[in-house]
Amino acid sequence: MREQVKNIPIVDLHPFPNNPFSVREDIDLQDSIRDYGVISPLVVRPLESGGYELISGHRRKSACELVGIDKVPAFVRNLDDNTAVIALVDSNLHREHVLPSEKAFAYKMKLDAIKKQGERTDLSGVPSSRQPVGKLESADIVGHEASESGRQVQRYIRLTELNPQILKMVDENQIAFTPAIELSYLSGQEQADLLETMVCEDRTPSLSQSQQMRRLSADGQLNMDTIFKIMTEEKPNQAEQIKIKTDSIKAFFPKNYSLRQMEQVIMKLLAEWQLKRERAAKSRDAR
Repeated sequence: MREQVKNIPIVDLHPFPNNPFSVREDIDLQDSIRDYGVISPLVVRPLESGGYELISGHRRKSACELVGIDKVPAFVRNLDDNTAVIALVDSNLHREHVLPSEKAFAYKMKLDAIKKQGERTDLSGVPSSRQPVGKLESADIVGHEASESGRQVQRYIRLTELNPQILKMVDENQIAFTPAIELSYLSGQEQADLLETMVCEDRTPSLSQSQQMRRLSADGQLNMDTIFKIMTEEKPNQAEQIKIKTDSIKAFFPKNYSLRQMEQVIMKLLAEWQLKRERAAKSRDAR
């Protein structure tokens, strides 16, 4: 029997609790819904208290609200808590832009749901003889839908152990993924001390520095002083570097200029400036 679509008032839709995926404004989606309506129905489940819990379609719901649409088409499915979590995660992992923190908490939610559910690992492409009794076997199932290995799933889940502000730096590409994994093994206080040092010194740890801090933490020898010493050591690849925020120079260039083109213009101007300085120095010496 074909599944029926029901038109549901937006006021009757409730967000999924602890949804790890943020809802970012999407102008293109708003324009599409304004012109053509909601093409792909949302997925919801009925709540005992009334209304519906949103499983898939948080961005579509938000876009509808912004363009003034008060009803949305949705598939109504009776899902238990664990199945609902798995459906939520799987429906969002294929988005174009998924932050490391979103993947981390989504994978953790799905792993917990699978363990509670006690499912067999007889998914397509995963050997049915492997039961989800071990961490890696369960992680294999979690990563299957997103085409990631169980090991990589475990690495992402490690990010949930990070201080929220440090995790935000991972999302913003200020700290790379692999160093972040190493930092996740530091205690809460050690991470707080590291964060304070990063802010004060305006620098982030390299992989080797992160590994060094993890080793010292395991030996009980990591404190504010050792963190400061490690963080203030000059990295080989950072000697005599100048960091300029892209936003601070974009205003001086045409909108269609790439970073490479901006760099070329800056280097040309610096070369001209250097030539003028040399000519001025020669003129002074000739007097």
